[in-house]
Amino acid sequence: MDLHLVTYFVAVIDHGGITKAAQALYISQPSLSQAIRTLERRLGTTLFDRTGRRLTLTEAGRTLEVAARRILADVDRAKARVAAVRDLEAGAVEITTFSAFSLHPVVDLVRRFRARYPRIMVRVSDADGPSGVHTALRRGEAELGITDLSAEHGGMVAIPLVEQHLVLAMHPDLAEGLPDPVPRALVRDVPLVVDLGSRADAARTGELLGTHNVVVDCAHPTATWEFVRRGIGATVVPAPLARQQMPSAAVRAIEPPLIRPVGLVLRAGEPSPAAAAFIASATEQLREG
Repeated sequence: MDLHLVTYFVAVIDHGGITKAAQALYISQPSLSQAIRTLERRLGTTLFDRTGRRLTLTEAGRTLEVAARRILADVDRAKARVAAVRDLEAGAVEITTFSAFSLHPVVDLVRRFRARYPRIMVRVSDADGPSGVHTALRRGEAELGITDLSAEHGGMVAIPLVEQHLVLAMHPDLAEGLPDPVPRALVRDVPLVVDLGSRADAARTGELLGTHNVVVDCAHPTATWEFVRRGIGATVVPAPLARQQMPSAAVRAIEPPLIRPVGLVLRAGEPSPAAAAFIASATEQLREG
């Protein structure tokens, strides 16, 4: 059943006849009469009793009226929901990332976005490194990925956001005697707490790994920070994260600098309104430094 025929049918009821309904709908009276006959023909029944001067509903017409008004109400609600998403008053943006970025830069990006669009929910899912981000995007499990841009991102649109300067964070006792910055070769003699299971992290920190200097292989950031706080080993983290999460730790730069480019990746094509707004917010934050 065509939606416009349902609309015409209800208009005739509400306006008490063809003439006034046609005026309200801005169509000709013959066109509206023909539309009602078309609806009756498709349904195989008579909807209006035309014997008197005023159209009245038949039993079939009264039955259809209930369903027709419900259909139009459902359409109106659907339009309102679509408009709310379009106007960023409702909906969600789906993001996938992995542990290396779960705090920096994800937290700042989400905080800024939510301050501007408080009615949009942000869903952040966990992926297994850059390849896991790609998998989630291809499967439609997320629309945006936050990942290491030094990895291969063929077939995806990549948007640079920030360069993370990685540093060594450690207990002050462990830092005694270490220069600042610490040459990479010297880091190989420092006990480290790192995530060897992350291929992305392992590829980036590979130069820092000596024969026996990884004392704890840990995939959980919170546990890693506690190991550092207790002096078990140093860890390699972005400089802002070291200051925020390990304020009591001694921080040493690495020479030559260890830099990790971070950005958004997404499939080609037009993003949803919520995703487009997140991209705009993130890139604006980048411009502002």
